[in-house]
Amino acid sequence: MRWSRFSLLLVLALGTFAFANPLSLAQSLRLHVDLTDASRNLYHAQLNIPANPGALTLVFPKWIPGNHRPSGPIAALTGIRMEANGKPLPWERDPVDMYAFHVVVPEAAHAIEVSLDAITSSDSAGGSGPAASSNLLDLNWNAVVLYPQGADSDRVEFVPSVKLPRGWKFGTALVATHISGDEVEFAPVSLTTLVDSPLIAGVHYERIDLTAASDKPAHMMDVVADNETDLAMKPEDLAAYRKLVAETGALFGARHYRQYHFLYTLSDQVGGHGLEHHESNDSAAAERTLLDPDLHILYASLLPHEFAHSWNGKYRRPAGLATRNYQEPMIGDLLWVYEGLTDYLGDLLAERSGLLSQEQYRESLAVTAASLDHRSGRSWRPLEDTARSVQILRLMGPQWSNWRRGLDYYPEGELIWLEVDSIIRQQTHGQRSLDDFCRRFEGGQSGPPMVVPYSFDDVVHTLNEVAPYDWASLLRERVGSTSTHAPLGGIERGGWKLVYNEQPNAFTKALEKLVKFADFSYSLGFTIAKDGNLDDVIVGSPAYQSGIGPGMKLVAVNGRKWTPEVLRAALKAGQTTPVAIELLVENAQFFQTYSISYHDGDKNPHLERVSGQPDLLTTLLTPLTK
Repeated sequence: MRWSRFSLLLVLALGTFAFANPLSLAQSLRLHVDLTDASRNLYHAQLNIPANPGALTLVFPKWIPGNHRPSGPIAALTGIRMEANGKPLPWERDPVDMYAFHVVVPEAAHAIEVSLDAITSSDSAGGSGPAASSNLLDLNWNAVVLYPQGADSDRVEFVPSVKLPRGWKFGTALVATHISGDEVEFAPVSLTTLVDSPLIAGVHYERIDLTAASDKPAHMMDVVADNETDLAMKPEDLAAYRKLVAETGALFGARHYRQYHFLYTLSDQVGGHGLEHHESNDSAAAERTLLDPDLHILYASLLPHEFAHSWNGKYRRPAGLATRNYQEPMIGDLLWVYEGLTDYLGDLLAERSGLLSQEQYRESLAVTAASLDHRSGRSWRPLEDTARSVQILRLMGPQWSNWRRGLDYYPEGELIWLEVDSIIRQQTHGQRSLDDFCRRFEGGQSGPPMVVPYSFDDVVHTLNEVAPYDWASLLRERVGSTSTHAPLGGIERGGWKLVYNEQPNAFTKALEKLVKFADFSYSLGFTIAKDGNLDDVIVGSPAYQSGIGPGMKLVAVNGRKWTPEVLRAALKAGQTTPVAIELLVENAQFFQTYSISYHDGDKNPHLERVSGQPDLLTTLLTPLTK
């Protein structure tokens, strides 16, 4: 849409007026959060907001960075009270914008006091699940803050403070200026920095330094857990996380933060999540992740992924996601760069640092490739649309997810950037790689946090600086076209191929143990929970052709009670007999037997070396530091 000069001037004038009246930029807003009720998933907040007499509209953050969608937990905002000079003020919610609250500041008042509660039992850093348990908590400040409508988040200053449950210790990238018992006050920061600096706390806490005291900037891991024993980190993992810091320095060549905190929550009681921030990451994993080998594999890439976001996503950010405040809508067209490249780098850095072995990396990559190669929804929905649709696709249930597609810009973005890396290495005869792109595009000068927006053309331009190629056409085809198969060019150019056999995939095996499900996607065409509920059925698969759909419940296989082992035995037996597999299925209290004529056995994805081709895949896994 083109704007006339008059329209632009009008918008600017209205925006300036809305911002200038009634907030004074010279004054800081104060925010105090009482976290002593965290075990009940209830946070109490008090705000002191400088204001001039007259109409004032306060807003609750709606579009949350890293969530890429209007995920501000407005439904959990409760107990709102406003007053000035000790007297209550009536307020009302905007009839259209549920995130806006109108109040009139009386004469002679210079500030208003706002108290509110945040119910955190179902929202954990934008994901599902509670934000606190009996022994720990995760505070994302956007859940407890209001700010004047129209304000630029960089220009609004807050003085934050918290009251912790008795004896709890905390970790955050914010700088504490005063600690008295369980009361902590932090240095003044912009609203942008506040929302970008979560806090975790717990009874069981440990701080682990990842860099020497003399190294700047400092890197540390703040870990909280529901049990003291879950904090025990193995020496090899500590070495790997220290190497992760070194590997990112070698990869990007610059650091855009003053210090960096890995905020790591280990709990089965709170919601699992990973959310990137400029000077920290807020990540929650299963409570025994540091102790259980299977959990270790599944979560190995979590911290490397969120750490890489400090460069790719926070420092360099798609222009459509670099908004002025938290009420402006975000445009996610380039999430296949923001998240897809980070997915690629997260797995790569996990292997280069030693958190994953080369074989584990390949098993994980095989699962990614196979699942996307069997994504029936790719026949109608291009990858770019999954990015534009993030606000309606995120946190959807599993039923028909294969046909609907989900946040595929993550895993498919990884395949695209693997292909880009392979092409660069081939075009330059091994002299350059995607590492060179990362250094040019996301390196720059070290220093405090800043945002440098970019466009599609900026990505293409930098790629051409590294290795001349028709990158624009390749990338537009990958993200804007429908197709029947996933982009496997990176694997194939890398000297490997995707194969299927009866041997269990190590990554899937670990995932089945954690989530308690079984994956028959590449044989019968469905995933199934331990209790027999069919999570999803792939359109066009043998199960789909027989009439089975997600939401149904598998009861028996060939007359015997269903278990994963029984079904796998039936698949094996079916290879040597023409008899169909009989599945007894319950659908909304009715039972029906479905016959599936399938005889190719159990299938699990793996990568297999192609003889006679250069092994670029192994080459790109080589660490950059010794």
